[in-house]
Amino acid sequence: MPRQMTKKATILLPPDLYVELEDEARRQGRSVGELVREAVMIRYGAGGESMRVKAVEKLVQLKGEVPDDPLQLEAEIIRGATEP
Repeated sequence: MPRQMTKKATILLPPDLYVELEDEARRQGRSVGELVREAVMIRYGAGGESMRVKAVEKLVQLKGEVPDDPLQLEAEIIRGATEP
């Protein structure tokens, strides 16, 4: 179910950036508002950059050895994600 839009924000953009957004919105068959909402969600929303930064901060606090070999690290991540 789509989210109900209940809050409004007015932002000012440089004319050249707005033209780029309009062009991109037209190419995608979407509105400028949709593009802006998506960008805000990616940067600040649930699962966005702010959540990723918090996850990295938690990882940094973990104790233990981290394998230097990327393949070994990947294997450990997969094993941890698939084992009960």
